[in-house]
Amino acid sequence: MDKNIPLVKAINKNVRTSPRKLALVCNFIKGKKADTDIRDLQFFRKRKDKEVSKTVKSAISNAENNYQFDIDNLFVKEAYVGKSLVMKRFRPRAKGRASPIKKPFSRITIILEEKKEKKVNK
Repeated sequence: MDKNIPLVKAINKNVRTSPRKLALVCNFIKGKKADTDIRDLQFFRKRKDKEVSKTVKSAISNAENNYQFDIDNLFVKEAYVGKSLVMKRFRPRAKGRASPIKKPFSRITIILEEKKEKKVNK
């Protein structure tokens, strides 16, 4: 791997859903071109696909404004989800007891890379 190629990263912290549900969406967009990912996520049938789409758009704008990359050559190198904080709540139960409810948050990380076109010598 060439060390001179900068990777463009966008992180969306504290997304209010579990990492397991978001991992399905992130695995769907790995390795594809960034502009087709945005189009595909519009028709994806999960509730939090808009959060992943927002993160991909943020990474694209980072690549365009900070590194002057060409948008047409960008592809998603890595897309992964990690755990963030967990809100703990309690639900009243019978006989004066309480049962815990955990409301997890997630952190989405999207890493883009510019695909270099190979020159064909004839």
